[in-house]
Amino acid sequence: MYGNNNVTIKKYTMTNTTELKGNWNEQKGKLKQKFAMLTDNDLLFAEGKKDEMMGKLQIKLGKTKEELYKMISEL
Repeated sequence: MYGNNNVTIKKYTMTNTTELKGNWNEQKGKLKQKFAMLTDNDLLFAEGKKDEMMGKLQIKLGKTKEELYKMISEL
């Protein structure tokens, strides 16, 4: 029959908005160090605009949403 191929997929999610805002300045600085092409406008975190910002980063960096969440959570 079928082999036992257990695949574990880690789901990276950003923490709640309050926690993200608290750490965002530090994370933003690290992202700018890692990706010199990012500007302050690319990393502008406005209330209720997290998805819009993440969409811009996906396009600019060529990463999936999951890759971005993982990368930011590991900063």
